[in-house]
Amino acid sequence: MSTMPVLYLSHGAPPLADDTLWTRQLADWSGDLPEPTAILVVSAHWEEAPLTIGATTTQPLVYDFWGFPERYYQVKYAAPGAPELAAKVRKLVKDPVRDDPGRGLDHGAYVPLVEMYPNANIPVLQISMPTLDPTGLLELGRKLAPLRDEGVLIIGSGFFTHNLRGLNLSGGNDATPPQWSSEFDEWGKEVLTERDFDALLDFNHKAPAAQLAHPRTEHFAPLFVTLGASIDTNEHADTVIDGYWYGLAKRSVQFD
Repeated sequence: MSTMPVLYLSHGAPPLADDTLWTRQLADWSGDLPEPTAILVVSAHWEEAPLTIGATTTQPLVYDFWGFPERYYQVKYAAPGAPELAAKVRKLVKDPVRDDPGRGLDHGAYVPLVEMYPNANIPVLQISMPTLDPTGLLELGRKLAPLRDEGVLIIGSGFFTHNLRGLNLSGGNDATPPQWSSEFDEWGKEVLTERDFDALLDFNHKAPAAQLAHPRTEHFAPLFVTLGASIDTNEHADTVIDGYWYGLAKRSVQFD
């Protein structure tokens, strides 16, 4: 079995399902990947310490958004649970780990998975982000890296720039991005290409417009888990999806 890639993707809001370009990009991306034995997701929308393991049998969905049309609350994604994967995570992490068996997949997990693996036939496990500290998340990714050799697809799900007050609501994918979004996105592309992980870890000080691109850092934080899962194998970070959605950078990358 070949080592699985690691993904960081910009997951979009529930209306992602209405964006034909983005849904096609996600479907094409998964079509080019090896078939995973299981999927492990770290989402921007679940912060809890210590690291917490979500549902491992049935997969209830967490509709963690408000004010959208009713149809977005009717989406289903009945993927199998992954109790075996949960046991491996506990063993690899070694630190104290909690269980929350009633906590299902939030929209950072199921919104992209509906497009990438619509048959919902691959076991999925979501774990919390126990910290927003980049170094701590990098170390978590390092601990999880051996799962890749067992066919597990590790996904960090966030958004490459995320300032909802700065949304350009006039144009969807065609909206002109604000300068802070484009500058941060170009910087991120460059440092990922150069594998300048020191700069990434200190992005709050090194990146242009970092505080505007991420007033709070939870949507950039999952990137550090994926970095950690690839850092010891000197892998390239290839951009698979780029461009903007209402002015926010939707850059999504694959490490392999």
